[in-house]
Amino acid sequence: MAGHLSPCSSSSSSSSCSSSSSMSFSHPSSFELHRSLDKLLVLPRKTQGPSWVPRIRSRNSSRKSFQLKSSNGHSLSSVSLHDGSSLAKEHFKPNAQDSLSPVNSESEKSDLTYSITVVGASGDLAKKKIFPAIFALFYEDCLPKNFAVFGYARTKMTDEELRTMISKTLTCRIDKRENCEDKMNQFLKRCFYHSGQYNSEENFRELDIKLKEKEAGKLANRLFYLSIPPNIFVDVVRCASIRASSTSGWTRVIVEKPFGRDSESSGELTRCLKQYLNEDQIFRIDHYLGKELVENLSVLRFSNLVFEPLWCRNYIRNVQLIFSEDFGTEGRGGYFDHYGIIRDIMQNHLLQILALFAMETPVSLDAEDIRNEKVKVLRSMRPLQLEDVIVGQYKGHSKGAKSLPGYTDDPTVLKDSLTPTFAAAALFINNARWDGVPFLMKAGKALHTKRAEIRVQFRHVPGNLYKRNFGTDLDKATNELVLRVQPDEAIYLKINNKVPGLGMRLDRSDLNLLFKARYPREIPDAYERLLLDAIEGERRLFIRSDELDAAWALFTPLLKELEEKKIVPELYPYGSRGPVGAHYLAAKHNVRWGDVGSEDS
Repeated sequence: MAGHLSPCSSSSSSSSCSSSSSMSFSHPSSFELHRSLDKLLVLPRKTQGPSWVPRIRSRNSSRKSFQLKSSNGHSLSSVSLHDGSSLAKEHFKPNAQDSLSPVNSESEKSDLTYSITVVGASGDLAKKKIFPAIFALFYEDCLPKNFAVFGYARTKMTDEELRTMISKTLTCRIDKRENCEDKMNQFLKRCFYHSGQYNSEENFRELDIKLKEKEAGKLANRLFYLSIPPNIFVDVVRCASIRASSTSGWTRVIVEKPFGRDSESSGELTRCLKQYLNEDQIFRIDHYLGKELVENLSVLRFSNLVFEPLWCRNYIRNVQLIFSEDFGTEGRGGYFDHYGIIRDIMQNHLLQILALFAMETPVSLDAEDIRNEKVKVLRSMRPLQLEDVIVGQYKGHSKGAKSLPGYTDDPTVLKDSLTPTFAAAALFINNARWDGVPFLMKAGKALHTKRAEIRVQFRHVPGNLYKRNFGTDLDKATNELVLRVQPDEAIYLKINNKVPGLGMRLDRSDLNLLFKARYPREIPDAYERLLLDAIEGERRLFIRSDELDAAWALFTPLLKELEEKKIVPELYPYGSRGPVGAHYLAAKHNVRWGDVGSEDS
């Protein structure tokens, strides 16, 4: 992916952020709104479906199929934006009709159509993740009756060529393959392609014509997925807003990370997007928030009495968020060298999980209530200090007859690059619940294993009667809760128990919920869940602009200091456990990494 973000004004447009002639995604006119309010906009749903579909759709109790709502959950007549944008007031006029009756006839449901346009359709992300996720939703009958999928990219391609490309990556559920081929053929018939430049209003006007042909005069909802480098986000949004937005239904845009490189570039990107979009039209996606175990985190805490009272500094000694990959930057060296592991993993994936873990109980499961609590956590965090951070970079290593390349051996990476491929950090939250509890993050590439997990280490039992049975290592006597996000999703609690026999010998055992054993059905991919949420207007798992600002405010000073002082990363062999400095960092805070020397490592 490309490096620097472009400013609001592009070479193909004379408009700028401050231009008074800027346009937003068009919303229905007053007349069209009144006309559309005669019908209810609902997503057709099957009464019988896979067991996970109703769970996804019922996660937010505020969703109601009998009320026309905007994507932020409020009724259309009372829509408001988080940032108070005047665009909302201009396009959404207050209306006396706040709620509507249920849609009872199939004819009224058939008046709706949905289109999903994947911008950057020829890229790896689109081929490997987005198109397969859309097909999975279709396969599980989660998509409405009237929908179409469009690919848009610069590559010259016909509809049939797109379908051939997509078909190579489509798979059916392992436990439901009997109608796989038929479903694939039905899906591919709904896939179309349009080739064009990302900064061409004329090409997007042509796309709009094709979209309207498939919509056939029905009330149209349009979702654009930007699977493109961040330096062309604004160009695409500008062209789509002026030439290809829906004039009768909603228009939403999913934006992939990275959302800038620091506070300044992120803020500039947000300002430029809001020149054409309202905040409630922007869906900033972090696919880790759609993973099953991350979703389960709040359920585990807030619906189990055994955990909620323990979720504080009185009982928790430290929290560890661990991410490791067993491969290097093969094929992505040029992109990765511009961002590094802190921007690529820690500032978004791990920090989002931390915020979900540490937040206070929200007022409700409404998206805004949850995101409000996450923002409070981020704003309560102590500024990151350089002495609480370790950075590393993997070097070449020979393993038997196999030679593993170092990071700077990549031809797309500068030989003197100081970009970290590993980082560990100790973070603290300055509030009453978490004061003094270290939150340790660790993320790296080319390590000994692939894993992503959350480890909660509890405090020692005061005056433990059995401490002699554990010898001098009291850490073995502490309980630990582990949520393994990947691979092999699991939740397990390490407890102490007596080994059967006449003596008094203690053992540390696991109370284990292994998902593939308990739930044999295939777990949906994170992109499936997030795409479905975007279609339904559920924003809980997407990142709000002030949330993004708070995240960058935490990491930007550290990143600038690392780059200005040219901190040299500690080298570690490809396939090892990472730099030794990470262990010294943990020891400094009286912590031992839970994934080191454990039975499950």
